[in-house]
Amino acid sequence: MSTNEFLTFSTFDLGLASVLVALEYKLLKLDRTNPKKIGFVFQWEKNIEKTSNKYFNNEVKLPALSLFNSQKTLKNRIFSDF
Repeated sequence: MSTNEFLTFSTFDLGLASVLVALEYKLLKLDRTNPKKIGFVFQWEKNIEKTSNKYFNNEVKLPALSLFNSQKTLKNRIFSDF
């Protein structure tokens, strides 16, 4: 988490980022400062850490199509935002 204009939540995990997008957390930007991986920076919201923990504990329930569409959207952004 960092403080700029407002608080943010960052992850390098595509699966977690896909879940957060599917759950309508606001993706602010892709962080390309590390040439070997992409960071996903979300606007901080009250339950974002709780959702992250649920993801890593395999407790998130989502429709498969929503998850796959979110992942496809993120991959499109990764390869088109330069």
